[in-house]
Amino acid sequence: MSIDPDRYFTRIGYDGPRDNSVATLRALHALHPQAIPFENLDPLLRRPVKLDADSLQAKLVDGGRGGYCFEHNSLFAAVLRVLGYRVEEATARVRWTMPAGMITPRVHCLLFVEAEGERYLADVGFGGNVLTAPLALASRDEQQTPHEPFRLVDEGDGRVVQEAKLGGTWAPLYVFDFAHTDPVDYEMGNWFTAAHPGSIFVNGLMGARADAGKRYALRDNQLAVHTLGGGTEKTTLVSAGELRDALTDVFKVRLDGLDGLDAALETLAARTA
Repeated sequence: MSIDPDRYFTRIGYDGPRDNSVATLRALHALHPQAIPFENLDPLLRRPVKLDADSLQAKLVDGGRGGYCFEHNSLFAAVLRVLGYRVEEATARVRWTMPAGMITPRVHCLLFVEAEGERYLADVGFGGNVLTAPLALASRDEQQTPHEPFRLVDEGDGRVVQEAKLGGTWAPLYVFDFAHTDPVDYEMGNWFTAAHPGSIFVNGLMGARADAGKRYALRDNQLAVHTLGGGTEKTTLVSAGELRDALTDVFKVRLDGLDGLDAALETLAARTA
C-alpha cells in the first residue's frame, strides 16, 4: 500500500493545492511538525520501529502517534512523491550538543527535494530544533523559517546545518554530504536508533513539537517551552500522570495500546535533572 495523501492532509490540517510547487512544499513543511510530534515511545518500550508505508500510515497518520527522523522523513518523502516531487534520501551526522571534533554515526536522515528547478533540504524530523521550512541547498545566506533562521555552511564536500540562537550565535545541528543513499542505509540507521543498547532513544524519553511562536521539548521528565524571541520555561514533571498529560496535551500523542508505558513513566518521573 502507498501513503494515502487524503488521510495525511487531514492529519496535518492541509487543504491547499496538490501540486509540486515550492509554495506547497513550504506549506506542508510548516504543518507537519506542528501536527505530528517527535517521540520515541516505541524504542523506549522495546517495540520495533518499521519504515514501510503501511506501518507509517497506521502509526503516524491514522494512529495519532509521532516518531523520530527515519519515520517522519520516510513518511514525508512518500507524500511528496505522490504529489510529483523528485525526492532523494540522505543521511547526516549529528553535531547538536556534541563536543567539538566528535564524529558521530550517520543516524540522522534528511531529504533533498526538487521544486520548480531548485533543490531544497527538507527535514521534518529533527526533534526540538526541527526545520519548519525547507532550505535552498544553493544558498549560503541566512534563511528564514516560521521559527528561527537557519543557514548552510560548507565543510569539505558537505554542508553543516546551523540554527540562529538568541544573542546572534549560530549552533550546528548536523553535517551531511551528497553520498548516494539506498533504503538499506535507512534501515541500518533506523535499527541502530531503535534497538542498539547504547542508543539515547532506547534509554530515555524524548518529545518535541513546533507550534505557532513556540517550541516544546521533553527529555525524560524535563519539559521545556521555548517562546520565539523570548525565554525558555522549564518544568520538572514529578509523576507518571504529569508525563502522560504532557504527552497527550502538549505533544498531541495518542497513548492507547502502549503496554508497559505507565511503569516506564514512573521510572522517568523519579529521575533527577
